[in-house]
Amino acid sequence: MATTDRQATTLALAHALSAAERGLAVIPLSRTKLPALRSPHRDETKTSGSSEAAPDPPCHGECGRFGHGVYDAATDPARIREMFAAAPWATGYGIACGLPPHHLIGVDLDTKSGTDSSAALRELALRHLFTIPATVVVLTPSGGRHLWLSGPPDVVVPNSAGRLAPGIDIRGAGGYLVGPGSRTDHGVYATAPGTGRLAPAACPPALLRLLLPPPRTTHHPTPASVGDHGQGLVQFVLAAHEGQRNTRLFWAACRAYEDGIGPALVDPLVEAALNTGLSEREARATIASAARMTGHRP
Repeated sequence: MATTDRQATTLALAHALSAAERGLAVIPLSRTKLPALRSPHRDETKTSGSSEAAPDPPCHGECGRFGHGVYDAATDPARIREMFAAAPWATGYGIACGLPPHHLIGVDLDTKSGTDSSAALRELALRHLFTIPATVVVLTPSGGRHLWLSGPPDVVVPNSAGRLAPGIDIRGAGGYLVGPGSRTDHGVYATAPGTGRLAPAACPPALLRLLLPPPRTTHHPTPASVGDHGQGLVQFVLAAHEGQRNTRLFWAACRAYEDGIGPALVDPLVEAALNTGLSEREARATIASAARMTGHRP
């Protein structure tokens, strides 16, 4: 017997509450995989008139109403039930990425592009010397797979589509993954056998570096204490804007430790991070995290 929408909503809520028990923040999704709750500001934008500028900064849930997409994501059972009650048409749920305690990173191996995304990931692993650890794997209705990985708490992994390789999309901070048990227009998402009770495995450092933004050739003054060796890494940190400072610092520190100049570059990197607006405590914690991720002692 076909599953009715009401049954699908009940099942989605049950799966969402189960995910929340594991520390995963969730939101209700419609059959189209989009957030089920529409923005409360949508009508405001339509009626504001073209002469009025949009609210700055945009509301990310500060108004207290539902409908802000991934910014509504919660682990509190009462709030989750409220969201599903407000969206009785929801048949699935999304899991927000980048949030504590797991700082989830989703590797979406798609099949719709006509490329072998699994083979592309294996080739990347061979080329960059990493292996995908045993972790949660979610099977999509189209035959694809979602790999769940855990990132460091002080690193912001951006969302991307096809940047890593054709057919490989990344769900990072500000993104979400369709949770197992969700029903969509194309079928049901399900956990791969033997992976449902696993915790998201730590993202291999070599893969994590591939997921971070590449350096840009922006020229800034470099501290005189740094010689030619490592200047590019310091320049990379100095070019960071708000929202990417920790990510750039982490990437540069990883490269420094891999190149054998990590200890010598700690102070110049801290100085560069201070120039971007980070505190010394934040900067040193991020560099220490990079040291540990690359197998060195901070």
